[in-house]
Amino acid sequence: MSGTDMGTAGDERLRRWRMVLGGGEADGTGCELTGRDAAMDAALGALYGGGGETGSRRTSGARSAGLGGSAPNVARWLGDIRTYFPSSVVQVMQRDAIERLGLAALLLEPEMLEAVEPDVHLVGTLLSLNKAMPETTKETARAVVRKVVEQLEKKLAARTRATLTGALDRSARISRPRHHDIDWDRTIRANLKNYLPEYRTVVPERLIGYGRAARSVKKEVILCIDQSGSMAASVVYASVFGAVLASMHSIATRLVVFDTAIVDLTDQLDDPVDVLFGTQLGGGTDINRALAYCQSKITRPADTVVVLISDLYEGGIRNEMLKRVAAMKAAGVEFVTLLALSDEGAPAYDREHAAALAALGAPAFACTPDLFPEVMAAALEKRPLPVP
Repeated sequence: MSGTDMGTAGDERLRRWRMVLGGGEADGTGCELTGRDAAMDAALGALYGGGGETGSRRTSGARSAGLGGSAPNVARWLGDIRTYFPSSVVQVMQRDAIERLGLAALLLEPEMLEAVEPDVHLVGTLLSLNKAMPETTKETARAVVRKVVEQLEKKLAARTRATLTGALDRSARISRPRHHDIDWDRTIRANLKNYLPEYRTVVPERLIGYGRAARSVKKEVILCIDQSGSMAASVVYASVFGAVLASMHSIATRLVVFDTAIVDLTDQLDDPVDVLFGTQLGGGTDINRALAYCQSKITRPADTVVVLISDLYEGGIRNEMLKRVAAMKAAGVEFVTLLALSDEGAPAYDREHAAALAALGAPAFACTPDLFPEVMAAALEKRPLPVP
C-alpha cells in the first residue's frame, strides 16, 4: 500500500498501524492521514467502519465514508477502490461489500456493473440475481460474465485440451500403429529382450502405439452440477470446463444442472455464457433425481465418465442415490465426485454421504481448477484419481 512518506521508519510504522486500526480516539497512534492515504482510508471506512454514514474510521479532510443506498455512491466507491488497491484486493472488498452491506440489489443497476472488477464470485452473484434482473441491466451483466469466462478459458483451455488429448491417445493403444503414432518408450521396453549388443540396438518385433483420439468419439463425459447457492463458483468453473470438453471431437459431453429440478444445457455448450445464464442458483437439492436422469443418458458405460459436482447435502432419497452410483460403477462407468470445483479452499459438505461414496469406490474431494484436467485424464484412462 503506497502513501505519504513520513520520513522515518517509525513514522511509517505508525502510518501503517493507523490504516489498519481505522482511526478514532482509541487507536493510540496519534497519526493524521492526508492526501491519498486519507482517500484510501475513507474507502476502507465506507466498507469496514460499521458506523452509518461516517463509520468509526474518521479521517481529516476526506469526504464522508459510508455507501448508503445510492447506486451512484456505490459506483463512485467502486471506482475509488480500483484506483487505490490492486485487483486482487478489489475483488475481496467487493465480496465483503455485497455480504456486509447488502449490495446485491444494487448490482442490478447498469452503472454499478460497469464499475465493478469482474471475478468468479461476482459472476455467481449476478447469476443468483438473474431472474430479478431488469432487461436494461442484462446486457451489461452478460458483458461482465463474458469477460470473466473469456479470462478463464484463456487460462484453462489449452492445458485441459492437451492433457485430455494425451489421456485419450493413451487409452486407445493399438498393435499396428503408423510411424508417427508409435509409443517409443513402451515399444523399447517391450523389446529389450531383442537387444543386439554388436549393433547396440533393439530389434522391435512388436510395435506399441496409440490411435489418434480425434478420429472418432472415444469417451462420453457427463457433468452433473449442483446449482444450489453454495456452489456458485463451482458452477462457473464447471460451465467453462464443459465448453472446453465439448470443443473436443473425441469427447461427447453432456452438461446437466440441478436443484430439485433438472435442466440439460448440453445444446448450449458452444457458449458457456449461455450455459451460465441457463442456471438458476439457489433452491433445494435432489441428487438422486439428477443421477437418475444422467444414468438414463448413458449408452456406453465402459466409455463413460460421470462427474458429480455437489456438496452432497441431499434432499432426495439417500439410499436410492447410493444405489444408482453403485449400479453405474458396476456397469463400468467411471464415477467422480467433486465437493467443489473452485479455489475457495475446503468446502462444507455432508460427511456421511462422502464416506458412503468412498465405500463404493467413489471418493469425494474438493478440486481446484488447476487440478481438474489431471482428474479427468485419470478418469478417462481408468487409473487412480489424483486425490489431493
